[in-house]
Amino acid sequence: MNSVTNPDFAALGVSEPLLRALEAENYHTPTPIQTQAIPPLLAGRDVVGIAQTGTGKTAAFALPILQRLSETPGSGGAGGARALILAPTRELAIQIAESIATYGRHLNLRHAVIFGGVGQDPQVKALARGVDILVATPGRLLDLINQRHIRLDRTGILVLDEADRMLDMGFIRDVRKIVSTLPGQRQSLLFSATMPPDITKLAEDLLNRPVRVEVSPAVVTVEAIDQRVFFVDAASKRALLNALLNDQDLARVIVFTRTKHGANRVVEHLDKAGVAAEALHGNKSQSARQRALARFRSGDARVLVATDIAARGIDVDDVTHVINYELPNIPESYVHRVGRTARAGARGIALSFCDPSERTFLRDIEKLTRRPLAVVAGHPAMAAAAAAIAAAPPERRTVGPAPDRRESGGYGSGRPVSAARSRPGSRRAG
Repeated sequence: MNSVTNPDFAALGVSEPLLRALEAENYHTPTPIQTQAIPPLLAGRDVVGIAQTGTGKTAAFALPILQRLSETPGSGGAGGARALILAPTRELAIQIAESIATYGRHLNLRHAVIFGGVGQDPQVKALARGVDILVATPGRLLDLINQRHIRLDRTGILVLDEADRMLDMGFIRDVRKIVSTLPGQRQSLLFSATMPPDITKLAEDLLNRPVRVEVSPAVVTVEAIDQRVFFVDAASKRALLNALLNDQDLARVIVFTRTKHGANRVVEHLDKAGVAAEALHGNKSQSARQRALARFRSGDARVLVATDIAARGIDVDDVTHVINYELPNIPESYVHRVGRTARAGARGIALSFCDPSERTFLRDIEKLTRRPLAVVAGHPAMAAAAAAIAAAPPERRTVGPAPDRRESGGYGSGRPVSAARSRPGSRRAG
């Protein structure tokens, strides 16, 4: 019956109880990553999935796992789990667990989620009888393994989600220790937005002849975002950022840096300039990250300064602008960054500062997105930045000239920049 109301998911081989759950959530159309990943996963193949947050990758692995476990009854044993999903952050682990509860509502499967920053006793109790699916962050999971509260010797399915973010947060050694406790014969899945060399090596070590599925986010993202670049020397970036933030149309702004120390320095600079700002990066505690996001969401902080490891953890509506204070050295990270200002079908504005040392990064970004960034020339903020630099020492006095490239209209003419309004978006399984 429900295969008629949800023919696309049915055609992928999704079972009737899962189809009913999807129908209840009004999920009708599989996303590209779901279309590519679900059939091989249902067939028991290992999979490497390259996709950013927002492409529906959680459902891409959660639906096949739920279906396979429901069709092969078994037990992970006391304190064990039949499937393990590793996620880099508490927020993502909770989100995945909620999705599993939603999709698996008609199945008789047990799941649990464990993470650090809270007491472990309720988590240990939830695991005592064993679960079908365990969602965990690496640090807390390894602690409980070492305390012998968890055993994974019967775990037949392993998922590493946002593997590149786990690498950035320093979790890969913990991940390898955890995996060493699993059976050699298992189905393994690795999802990552980017594939730096260390993640490629991890996939080669842990997966057996995996199917590779990949969804490029570039085409989806760039259509909804007005993207522009300022050519400026590194010493002038602070002054340019100040000048831009004098425009109140930049109402809720995320500024990206490449390093944690760089993020802290920008926040200190903005605080001195009277701009309410918060930093978000891997050195922040869980409670500090939550406070920073809460202040940003509420509007108490106008600016959030973040590193790439935080980019995919930021899900805040009505972000008017993204500013790449420093261009990322991995071009895919640019797409994740600018996507923070085009949420829920909204359009957005992304501004990038490019100093001479970052020209190669810019070329890589434009190659990935297949779209040149419009160069900003003649904007009042450039003149304001130059004036601010004039009194500085000689080595800090120049605002770098734009090379002979395309010149933009809106910013080049000095026209005010306002955030575009939201437009309806279609509902898909995430």
